[in-house]
Amino acid sequence: MQTVDLRQAIVMRVQDNTAAELSEVIRDSIGADEKTLPGLGVLFEMIWEESSSTDQTRMVDSLYKHLHETMPGNPS
Repeated sequence: MQTVDLRQAIVMRVQDNTAAELSEVIRDSIGADEKTLPGLGVLFEMIWEESSSTDQTRMVDSLYKHLHETMPGNPS
């Protein structure tokens, strides 16, 4: 029996999805039950690894801005 780790399981679950289906998975996961957070983390990791340093900087800047423009304890 082959053991599949969490990352592999998440990738296997979505790897055959169309772009529209991936978008739906992301939209449905945002703000949902916390059990979806590991999946979003794996997807973000894939995006991060394929992003240029410029895009990574832009993502970090966007996150930083979002975190500092919201009320404490309410990141949305």
